[in-house]
Amino acid sequence: MAVFSYTGVDRNAATVHGTLVADTPRQARDQLRGDGVRVRRLAETSQHSQRNYLPQWTIRSVSTHWATAVQEMAMMLHAGIPLLDAIDTITQQTRGSFRAAMLGVRDRVAAGSSLAEALSERPDLFDAASVHMVEVGESSGTLESVLDQLAEFKRKQLGLRDSVTTALVYPAFLICFGTAAGLFLMTSVLPPLLENLQETVDVLPWPTRVAQAISQALLSYGWLFAVGTGLIAFIMIVALRSERGKEVWHRGLLRLPIIGPMVTKQGVSRVAMIIGTLSRSGVELTRAVELAERSTTNRVFKRALREAGERIAAGEEVADALQQSDAFPPLAVRVFSVGQESGKLDEMLFRLADDYDAQVAIASARFTALLEPVLILVLAVMVGFLLLATILPILEAGNVM
Repeated sequence: MAVFSYTGVDRNAATVHGTLVADTPRQARDQLRGDGVRVRRLAETSQHSQRNYLPQWTIRSVSTHWATAVQEMAMMLHAGIPLLDAIDTITQQTRGSFRAAMLGVRDRVAAGSSLAEALSERPDLFDAASVHMVEVGESSGTLESVLDQLAEFKRKQLGLRDSVTTALVYPAFLICFGTAAGLFLMTSVLPPLLENLQETVDVLPWPTRVAQAISQALLSYGWLFAVGTGLIAFIMIVALRSERGKEVWHRGLLRLPIIGPMVTKQGVSRVAMIIGTLSRSGVELTRAVELAERSTTNRVFKRALREAGERIAAGEEVADALQQSDAFPPLAVRVFSVGQESGKLDEMLFRLADDYDAQVAIASARFTALLEPVLILVLAVMVGFLLLATILPILEAGNVM
């Protein structure tokens, strides 16, 4: 069976689009016709083409849907619902790229593949840790319990990301709004006003002259600034897509004074949650470190985990292997060492992840609480300077008259 994407018109003359599974295009058209949809476009969805052309924001959205689907799938399996029916239920209540991906998974499972094998066909959407945990659950017959653990891990991971993202929304809005307001005032409001004032005042005050120079520069060379900004942004995007550029960027983030410790703790928390969840599922430490390395996006931690995994496989202690990478804080190294010695590695890693998550949440709240008044003050200074540059020549013109 194959996955088809379609566009058509339903019984209410509304345009509809989506995906469905069928053996042939004719069977797909017959299914849609039976549902009252008049097909305008029908095309087979290629899993390979989706993997190559899905944008990054779509992959993040699918990952969010996957976290919800894991929890719902675990709940349905606990209730005794068969796996195929559970996948069908999840597919019926989703749309877009995730629906197409789950239809492909459902097709593979119905053909006799395991759920882990079906998920591994889309490594761009389903991370290696999730696939391996599902494989362990299917092999041991405890898929429901493993999915519960995976759902808890995904919930914590998304919760940390959402808290940091939410904290940065308002400062980002202030920066965008302040930049747009400043450009509008400098290019649309100030030039005609200064043109009228120059007719009544011989010498403009220095704040007015500074504002006039900036305004004239924006009007005369604004296109050059726009092209330069676009070129710099393009170069940065191209550089950040390369492995070397990503590693330089991630290493630079870790060295920043305030953001660096937050990024470090967030990365260590993610690694600890992955290894702790895999260890609790019965995965050996070397394999857990390898999967954590494949599931981590930060290139500094990825390199550190790869080197640590090689040292651990060679017989070195986990604490010594992590300490040599210089990417993990002393507390994290100590927790790994004590956890391995006491046989409670998963429990201690979860505690470390919870502690670091709480620290990151507090630090991000404090950072935004400090950043917001600073940005407001910068906007106030900018607006006040423009008001001063406008009012001073008006007052001088009144004195002259």
